[in-house]
Amino acid sequence: MRATGRVTTAAVGAALLLGTVSGTAASQADGGGGKDDGKRVLVFSKTAGFRHDSIPEGITAIEELGRTGGFRVDATENAGAFTPRNLRRYDAVVFMSTTGDVLDPAQQRAFEGYIRGGGAYVGVHAAADTEYDWEFYGGLAGAYFRSHPAIQPATVTVEDRAHPATAHLARTWERTDEWYDYRSNPRERAHVLASLDESSYSGGTMHGDHPIAWCQNYQGGRAFYTGGGHTKESYAEPAFREHLLGGIRWAIGDAQADCRPETGYRPLFDGTSLAGWKQAGPGSFTLDEDGTLTSSDGMGMLWYAERGFRSYSLKLDWRTAGDDNSGVFVGFPPSDDPWSAVNNGYEIQIDATDVPERTTGSVYGFRSADLDKRDRALNPPGEWNTYEIRVEGERLRVWLNGVKINDYTNTDPARSLADGHIGIQNHGAEDQVSFRDIRIKELPATAAQGD
Repeated sequence: MRATGRVTTAAVGAALLLGTVSGTAASQADGGGGKDDGKRVLVFSKTAGFRHDSIPEGITAIEELGRTGGFRVDATENAGAFTPRNLRRYDAVVFMSTTGDVLDPAQQRAFEGYIRGGGAYVGVHAAADTEYDWEFYGGLAGAYFRSHPAIQPATVTVEDRAHPATAHLARTWERTDEWYDYRSNPRERAHVLASLDESSYSGGTMHGDHPIAWCQNYQGGRAFYTGGGHTKESYAEPAFREHLLGGIRWAIGDAQADCRPETGYRPLFDGTSLAGWKQAGPGSFTLDEDGTLTSSDGMGMLWYAERGFRSYSLKLDWRTAGDDNSGVFVGFPPSDDPWSAVNNGYEIQIDATDVPERTTGSVYGFRSADLDKRDRALNPPGEWNTYEIRVEGERLRVWLNGVKINDYTNTDPARSLADGHIGIQNHGAEDQVSFRDIRIKELPATAAQGD
């Protein structure tokens, strides 16, 4: 059973907030340093440079999010908490607007070991203004702070609407904060969740490509960073609090997402227009104001009729309402008959409860997904998931939330993947499956190798 609230006694909790209890003492207060059966987060807010007056509000916000989100929270400014034994207690460590050199070499080594052992990092705002001489930390945070203009409103472009930190947001997010410029662009190394529209405010210096929130899998662990959170008011904003909660949930493993770097994709459906798409067979999809396509009636298929594809990576986000049925078709010839896709192409299934070769992640009727990996990677009904379906030659591979769960090679000439169309299924009147952000990256027409 998952407990909520602070793990420490009131006295120990107050001492942690003041930074007067060491990590070892905190471990002893919990019975020796081992994790209990609940998720636990350490909020670390030591500063050796500029100190943000919003830090107390940030700590309080995470404590409140923990009580409602099902994880326990300790808070400290004592770098002595960074020991291998003490860090093992935590599923994530939040650097809450830390600045400057906050850890000594032994503490740095302990934190590196923690991350490499599967731990997680959450960086908030000035966490990017921390430990400039520690290469491991720079890679973990994703980018270092360079400068900032005055606090002002800006438009945030939400690039990933499936990650739990951004799935609740519209395609653009208007908010006021202190907007950091960074010394480098993390896009090639990390997965960008949101970026700044530099035309919407004054003082941006990243030449129009300005990531402001991102995630990555890093040297065995997980890392999430958000540039928001300078102002006290940020931590009272419902949308920012949900953004922060989603980042923590992903970091501690309570939600899954594809945090691999993503570049070179172009939209086939961007949430505004279905140009190039056609409905085959009965049923339809409704297009909501937030850019979500949801299946209704059926059985039919919405397919991209403008052209077929030979060698490509297809990515799309999907969500079920419950025990619903749908799928993604690839490799079929042009036809207004949805059964043509069934008989001449392949379906990557979406259905949580069917038999193995017909359940989520399967190549329907031909090859089951790796069910153990699939189950660990799958988010439950009501939450978004991301598929990558990669076709190279006759090889078909499937990733779910960044985890490879299927690898199938076609040997049937009638189902050749060498040139085919893409479609999403509306299965039946009782099945409600939603899709967002269908995008594609065409790949060189070479034989598929490795992962």
